[in-house]
Amino acid sequence: MYEFFTHVSTLFAQPFLNFARSLEGFPVLFALMLGMVGALAPCQFTANLGAVMVYGNKSVQKQIAWTEVIFFTLGKVVVFSMFGLIVWLLGNEVRSSFTLYFPWFRKAVGPMLIIIGLFMLRIIKFNKFFSLGSIPDKLTEKGKIGAFFMGVSFTLGFCPTMFVLFFITLMPMAMSVSYGTVLPAVFAVGTSLPLIIAVFLIWYFELSGKVMKKKGRKLGSIVQRAAGIIIVVLGILDTITYWG
Repeated sequence: MYEFFTHVSTLFAQPFLNFARSLEGFPVLFALMLGMVGALAPCQFTANLGAVMVYGNKSVQKQIAWTEVIFFTLGKVVVFSMFGLIVWLLGNEVRSSFTLYFPWFRKAVGPMLIIIGLFMLRIIKFNKFFSLGSIPDKLTEKGKIGAFFMGVSFTLGFCPTMFVLFFITLMPMAMSVSYGTVLPAVFAVGTSLPLIIAVFLIWYFELSGKVMKKKGRKLGSIVQRAAGIIIVVLGILDTITYWG
């Protein structure tokens, strides 16, 4: 299964990686495109699709989830900036210690996607605390803080590809330029580009909650359940891949 995700991610990522290499003379653009490649890395692929489904579904059914997307991206920015700062302060030897923890963080992403999907399908409820779409409510709508921590948790799911892109490819460049401290944050924004583009398209084509209200609650329920099913399937595939 991991080989399958690797093949799919490589298929999508290779053009962006080639383009990123052509931008090495422009560190900020290079970091942004490298982040885009990171978004398509095997360990980030299903997590990013899950985020697109969660926030895309919310944008279609209610209103454009720009606030949640911003805080989700901010969570990524904080984590990558923290990693960059640690490498900056402690040196390259810190890389080896990080590798001990990333696999465990990565394993948590699949079960998290399954739980989110089950809430969206109304299979899991917690009465006053949770209701239809309550995981999105907790992780996206209620807040911004939830969206922030979703960004943090998904970012911690490193794999060899992501490790190479960030620590081996980006950080040496970041340590060689005077404004290198901002490059991890730019990289983080790059990893969120698929989500940002998806929500932008929903906004641009006016597919937000206003349209759903006109079409009726039934169509909104179909969108909700379809998104939930997709997220559960992604979570199952992800869990099989990284727990197998």
